[in-house]
Amino acid sequence: MHTQNKNLYCVIMAGGVGTRFWPVSRQQRPKQFLDILGTGRTLLQQTFDRFVKIMPEENILIVTNKIYKSLVMDQLPGIHDQQVLLEPSRRNTAPCIAYALSKIDSKNPEANVVVAPSDHLILKEEAFLDQVMKGFAFSEQNPAIVTLGIRPSRPDTGYGYIQYIQEDSELEVFKVKTFTEKPNADLAKSFLSSGEFLWNSGLFITKTKVMLHAFQKYLPEMHQVFMDGAGNYYTETEEAFLEQAYAQCTNISIDYGIIEKADNVYVIPSEFGWSDLGTWGSLYENSTHDTNENAVVGRKAMLYDTKNCIVNVPNDKLVVVQGLDGYIVVESDGILLICKKDNEQEIRQMVSNVKVQRGEEYI
Repeated sequence: MHTQNKNLYCVIMAGGVGTRFWPVSRQQRPKQFLDILGTGRTLLQQTFDRFVKIMPEENILIVTNKIYKSLVMDQLPGIHDQQVLLEPSRRNTAPCIAYALSKIDSKNPEANVVVAPSDHLILKEEAFLDQVMKGFAFSEQNPAIVTLGIRPSRPDTGYGYIQYIQEDSELEVFKVKTFTEKPNADLAKSFLSSGEFLWNSGLFITKTKVMLHAFQKYLPEMHQVFMDGAGNYYTETEEAFLEQAYAQCTNISIDYGIIEKADNVYVIPSEFGWSDLGTWGSLYENSTHDTNENAVVGRKAMLYDTKNCIVNVPNDKLVVVQGLDGYIVVESDGILLICKKDNEQEIRQMVSNVKVQRGEEYI
């Protein structure tokens, strides 16, 4: 058990829609609110359970879209209204982090914060928490933004990569050299063989004042908006202030807006059984398989002459599948998707087409 420090905070980003998990993940109930792994806990609940082991429960904040407030409160019944930060509109990750850190900073300027996605899989929890604590120790002593980089196990083209400078470091915290967005297959292979690259886990640790200083430098207008509004935090005017603040924010990710530009970014090479669960394929990789390499969720699914498939259907639905190899078969709320696993990157486009041709209610 880790000792609890009142200056440690966590911001869980839970506002995304998870289009690539359609039709199970829908606008009304995105994947972070689903028990997509069949464990009895949703991805958001699992993320919360993880961080509550190393910090006071009241220091964990959830940033989400205002339409998901009741989902968050239902799934995390112990939390206070003030821990749920409600975005009025979707503006990517930079505004949500500027808002959360400005709010924390207004109450505790000594805060040391881990910012984490709500929908990632972490199989080795203890190893993960040890690395987070190592990151906290480093950011407490240094004006740094510390990322966790995952040692790559294959030349995956679906992840961003972090190149780091390999030098002696007692703390196993290394200076970041470059960030690379999703590479093509040849580049991914060369990254893997060089041994200098890690997958970008999308998680980082920093003191609030260090990150707010980076906002001031790289996204000054956004920084100004949330600084000017600081008097509204923890008051009844916060919601009205946010409406107007978000209207002024550009739609930009924290990676692109700050982390890829800043010169004080460090990385801790890590292995803790991580996946961003971004796609049906990544869920397939992280599920248990039957003797024909099928990953099946759904008690009444019957498979014949079928292999290498992911089948995800409700427990009360009888589904019979014959003769498929390498397919995604998913049914949810009257929507059926059958798609080759190799073509799953096309699901996003399919969802756009459904929206145009069949209407919002199917999204």
